[in-house]
Amino acid sequence: MAEKNVFDTLKERGFIAQCTDEEVVRKMLGEKSVTFYIGFDPTADSLHAGHFIALMVMAHMQRAGHRPIALVGGGTGTIGDPSGRSDLRKVLTDEIIEHNCECFKKQISRFIDFSDGKALMVNNGDWLRKLNYIDLLREVGHHFTVNRMLAAECYKQRWEKGLTFLEFNYMVMQAYDFYKLNKDYNCEMELGGDDQWSNIIAGVELVRRKTGKNVFGLTNKLLTKSDGSKMGKTAGGALWLDAEKVSPYDFYQYWRNVDDADVKTCLSLLTFIPMDEVNRLSSLKDSAINEAKKILAYEVTKLVHGEEAAKSAEKSAQEIFSGQSSENMPTFEVDAIGKKLLDVLAGAKILESKAEGRRLIAQNGLTLNDEKVSDADFIFTEKDFSDGAAIVRKGKKKFYKLVTK
Repeated sequence: MAEKNVFDTLKERGFIAQCTDEEVVRKMLGEKSVTFYIGFDPTADSLHAGHFIALMVMAHMQRAGHRPIALVGGGTGTIGDPSGRSDLRKVLTDEIIEHNCECFKKQISRFIDFSDGKALMVNNGDWLRKLNYIDLLREVGHHFTVNRMLAAECYKQRWEKGLTFLEFNYMVMQAYDFYKLNKDYNCEMELGGDDQWSNIIAGVELVRRKTGKNVFGLTNKLLTKSDGSKMGKTAGGALWLDAEKVSPYDFYQYWRNVDDADVKTCLSLLTFIPMDEVNRLSSLKDSAINEAKKILAYEVTKLVHGEEAAKSAEKSAQEIFSGQSSENMPTFEVDAIGKKLLDVLAGAKILESKAEGRRLIAQNGLTLNDEKVSDADFIFTEKDFSDGAAIVRKGKKKFYKLVTK
């Protein structure tokens, strides 16, 4: 049986949003090894759940024999991409950008094999920082029309609040990246999230105008819940892929607790489980769907943090759920004695708000040391910490250990 075309794999699993020429791209990916790139701007010292799909696309492509270029934005990171934002990004120092790029390399290496030239890690700062502004205007500027740029979705969103000239240059810089990578590495495709479509098209057109070559763009769907909201947001902020920012246990628990309606999307996009099995798992109903969520949480944690961390997180989750003590239970040091329970839990971000706490209490969904909390004005005493810690359970699945300062 002929090996499946990776384009069909990506389509079947639900990755593909838009493509510049679907028929040609599919044919190309089935006939030869294609060099492609995805860009990652170093706006933080860790990738987060929003980058996860891009990493999986790269992995699928590499497994099918294509060569990824992971482009870290040491140059574009100095500007900041306005796509999907209503405010100006914070300008980072060169030292922070360099540090963040190094952190990205380690995380991307979990998904991509960089040995023997099978993939490349390139920094656009190597060429963008050397460009003379006048040379760039002469070489690239006349290929861009202002009215066309302003029609791009990423700029439309900023138009009301004010679009800076700094950000206006971002599309030009990203397009230049594609031109440079095509020239130096014969890179023929740019991939990215669907919010990058305007920038990708700009690069495709610039390469064609400068060289006469046809290159291609492909975007993947963004990681969203069934209700359309972004996935990967926690009470504490982004769901980071760095174990120092979000522990493997908390990372595991996030995926273990996704909504039933999101199980198929997550299994399809964030694991390598065959689609027959994805369809079987996601068709489970009622309490049986929890089995699918456990498999999802384990597989995703294994990809990001390794098998040992995934097994440890799974074991901890089982211990905590069965009421056993576990050293991996999220622990919070609090100043609690004489203070209201809801104030303490909201202050530690265990509760998003005191209103959430009152709602949980009304639904019998909050326990302290295995006793249901029925009083919204409950005050901690030393007795609550008589075993050295107090154990709070929120809902059925989330356990937290409180220790006093």
